[in-house]
Amino acid sequence: MNKQPSFLLALFPPAALIAAAAYSIPNELGMFLPLIIGIVATSIVGMITGNSWDELQEYMKTGVSRALPAIFILFIIGTIVGSWMLSGTIPSIIYYGLEFIKPSLFLPTIALTTGIVAITLGSSFTAIATVGVAFMAIGAGMGIPDPFIVGALVSGAFFGDKISPLSDTTNIAPAMVGVNLFDHVRHMLWDTIPAFAISLILFWFLGLNAGGEVGQSEKISSIMNGLTDTFTIHPLLLALPVITIILIVKRLPAVPSLVIVSVIGGIVAFFVQDSSLAQIMGAMTDGFAPSTSSETLNALFDQGGGVTSMLPTIGLIIAATALGGVLEGTGIFTVLLNRIVNTIQSTGSLVLRTVLSTLVVAFTSGEQYLSVILPSRAMAKAYEKQGIHPKNLSRTVEAAGTVGINLVPWGVTALFVSNITNVSPYSFIPFIFFAYLVIAINLFYGYTGISITKADPQAEQDEEQEGDRFPVAR
Repeated sequence: MNKQPSFLLALFPPAALIAAAAYSIPNELGMFLPLIIGIVATSIVGMITGNSWDELQEYMKTGVSRALPAIFILFIIGTIVGSWMLSGTIPSIIYYGLEFIKPSLFLPTIALTTGIVAITLGSSFTAIATVGVAFMAIGAGMGIPDPFIVGALVSGAFFGDKISPLSDTTNIAPAMVGVNLFDHVRHMLWDTIPAFAISLILFWFLGLNAGGEVGQSEKISSIMNGLTDTFTIHPLLLALPVITIILIVKRLPAVPSLVIVSVIGGIVAFFVQDSSLAQIMGAMTDGFAPSTSSETLNALFDQGGGVTSMLPTIGLIIAATALGGVLEGTGIFTVLLNRIVNTIQSTGSLVLRTVLSTLVVAFTSGEQYLSVILPSRAMAKAYEKQGIHPKNLSRTVEAAGTVGINLVPWGVTALFVSNITNVSPYSFIPFIFFAYLVIAINLFYGYTGISITKADPQAEQDEEQEGDRFPVAR
């Protein structure tokens, strides 16, 4: 008969994972082995507590199955980046960005633009992998440090992802606690808007002296010449991102919409850039990294998209969700979360324990879905006992799970961003201002009582009968 592990035994797998990750990432060894070490350590604990190997395998399969929608979308994102690069769409964004954006306003512009794209698409990953690639090149031309750019990209993308009714986590969080989707989104505005506004101000200060050094004008001219020598640059190529937004606004399902966008990119490459069918298929498969007259561009275009560019991230997602599945199945998460939940005494401590529970799951599994789902389940009774409306729970879990997951250097999200931008998580995590602020604001609300809504049994019954769910995307 299976039994739950003791608290000390439950600490062994996360300790093994974090120790392995803390050594591996600074030495640029990646996260595959630390995740495998975490799976092995969890399996050992599972066997000690009476789980069979067949049961452990089933837990892993259950965990991986949750990630399949995200995996399919990542495959398509790879084809989009490749086709948008070959078609001249991303080069055109870079060209006009260098021409019109001022260096002092560049970082806030990144956050705002990426946020708008993510709200519309409901996908932080798609926003970062498309317009994010262009912003990296624009920033390089302006002499702005890469970690600053990535911090603004992630802040904007997850601001948009957090409040978009098309986002998967924005649907999952309220569903886990029985809250109406739009009540959840409205309640999140209390922490999301102030955190993002302060982030924009911080990025503005950061950008005042970050770029525009002597000689940057020559560098910008070199990049723009490299683009015009290699691609046909035209404002109409900027219509492709607009088409993407229109498709999502029309509420088409995420996967078909992204496939259409990828195909349109290939068609544009055929007619505008005179690309052959073989070149288009090659760009979608292995990406497109052109050789230009600008060394800066060549270095940035080395990450040229394509399905194969997504394979390392997909492999990490599989390993991380397998680890999450076995941590959940063996009861390790339950033991760790219960220890936190049992110390609740006030509304402030309730919100604090929610944040801690979510971060424990995030830093242990590195996986966004589990960081939203498990704390929502674990904390629901505590909110009911305190007479606090569950939309406070879903808001706090989104802050620490959906956004806070970016603070985990070995997390799937941070490693995806690192793969796309070629910047180490340890370099850009300190500049994801939005992630720190949205968590801090929730803690402030918890201890002051601002925006904390009390439970209304009749209203909760009404909410259960309402609510449209939109198609979701990651």
